[in-house]
Amino acid sequence: MSGPRARLFLALDLPEPARASLASWRDALVADRSDLRPVAPEALHVTLVFLGWQDESAAPKIADAAFGALPAGRPPRLTPAGVRSLPPRNPRLFALDLQDEEGRAAALQASASAALEAGGWYRPEKRPFWPHLTLARVKRRERRVAPLPDHPSPPSEPFEAPVVTLYRSTLRPQGALYDPLARTLPVDTGDSPHEPPAH
Repeated sequence: MSGPRARLFLALDLPEPARASLASWRDALVADRSDLRPVAPEALHVTLVFLGWQDESAAPKIADAAFGALPAGRPPRLTPAGVRSLPPRNPRLFALDLQDEEGRAAALQASASAALEAGGWYRPEKRPFWPHLTLARVKRRERRVAPLPDHPSPPSEPFEAPVVTLYRSTLRPQGALYDPLARTLPVDTGDSPHEPPAH
């Protein structure tokens, strides 16, 4: 018998300096926009694999499978590029495109995706992996919204994202709440493969 179900996803966390800088830039970008709902700064992340609804009791096995498949070596290094509207016409969200140095985030995503597919938790998407951060979503009752301006430009400093986290997503009217269930580093540190997050 299955237990409670939860919406789960795997993501790269941002280092705190990069997250604070990008959140501050984003806040200035949407400061006068009542038609948008900015993503909470602590929720800025790069989604690797969206698993959808899963038996929550399977979370430890999912973490073991995903984290055990992560390649050793240098962590992903990402550089903010520019804002994209999704979809391009009548957008429902705005995202920050990220350049993926040497394709390391894509390689990490592919390894985790293959392991989760083998475990029966995930069916890979047909579209290619796109490293990005969701910045703001269009409020539900809004229809046509103006694009975000080109200036100020996003901080151009690249950042490394070594932390991978398995999250539980809880949908709420004011925006989704993301609870970390397990996290690790995509390098061999000699520690245990994953740890419960600190509270």
